[in-house]
Amino acid sequence: MKRQRTSLQPPVIALLALVILSVTACSSVLFKQTAEPEPTPVEHVPVTPAFLPTPLPDDLLAEASAEELALINVYQRVNPAVVYIDVSVSGTEGSLLDLASGSGFVVDPEGYIVTNRHVIVDADEVRVTFSDGVVMLAAIVGSDPYADLAVLKVNPPPEYQLVAVEMADSDELLVGQRVIAIGNPFGLSGTMTVGIISAVGRTLPGSVLSPTGTFSNPLIIQTDAAINPGNSGGPLLDSRGRVIGVNTAIRSDTGVNSGIGFAVPVNTVRRIVPQIIENGAVEYPYLGITSQTIYTLADLATEFDLPVTEGVMIDQITSGSGAARAGLRGGNETVDFRGAEIALGGDIITAIDDIPIRNFDELLGYLVTNTSVGQEVIVTIYRDGELMDVPVELSARPAE
Repeated sequence: MKRQRTSLQPPVIALLALVILSVTACSSVLFKQTAEPEPTPVEHVPVTPAFLPTPLPDDLLAEASAEELALINVYQRVNPAVVYIDVSVSGTEGSLLDLASGSGFVVDPEGYIVTNRHVIVDADEVRVTFSDGVVMLAAIVGSDPYADLAVLKVNPPPEYQLVAVEMADSDELLVGQRVIAIGNPFGLSGTMTVGIISAVGRTLPGSVLSPTGTFSNPLIIQTDAAINPGNSGGPLLDSRGRVIGVNTAIRSDTGVNSGIGFAVPVNTVRRIVPQIIENGAVEYPYLGITSQTIYTLADLATEFDLPVTEGVMIDQITSGSGAARAGLRGGNETVDFRGAEIALGGDIITAIDDIPIRNFDELLGYLVTNTSVGQEVIVTIYRDGELMDVPVELSARPAE
């Protein structure tokens, strides 16, 4: 017997339709009861996002633009005078090996270039590259280990015009003054950095510039402009683009810039470079004394009942020097002061040629900038509680 298909009869269908309509109606009622009311439309008001600052006044923007233009102008005028220096030494079978690189700048259109001595020392070949890519071989005219300066000479063809820098007066520099450095840090040619003068009148120990250096380099400019390996020998400039110093060294525990850079003042360049060009070397006036620089006289005065709190207390006198011939006296008693050995009993220099001297750095700076070999100076000293003037003829600083 076959199973028959079943189907909903019309009454059943009608009943189901009625149920569905009822459920739908209930759902619609529930939805209307639980839905949140629509918000009342409001007028749209544009709001400036909180993270956008108020625009600067036009006059301030003009000042910022003027400063940028000034820096751009300095770079465009001076960079053609700045050179990239490559130093090579002789290898086996006459080959040349790259030794070092640094920076320099043209000081005379005839082809004279200033750089640091430590950049070109021991070089067998020196090549300079100008900002336009022109490369020339350079001869070493001479150098000075004390100021860490050297002079190179290139011979450009007649059609090639060298651009020389303009020099300022480094005696007029002030802490806080804006400075600009141009050079080739890490081989990145034509790099410009900006900072301020952090201090003037610093003294760099000779050991900073040479492992065997003993004589200090005075009157150094300190700057926070970024100076890194490769900047050595490049110019430090003022806002007018005039050279105020030669970037020489950095103070860093990592070997890269840490905000303390040093430059040889341009007035030292003015004095040293002509001597190098004429003689290939430089003579320095020499008094012939040594003095400890760890502590000042003010540090020592109260402890040891010294007659003055400013000046230079002589430790030792160099045999055969001008100081020795003039009868200046060194210390005759050694004491321990805060872990350091201090020589007491020597003459205390308070002035030279009536110029007050507060410390050894000022003494060295005065001798370097104001005197010459063979010149007689009047040294004012305290000895046995009395002031006296002693004439001293300066000799030449001995070789290191």
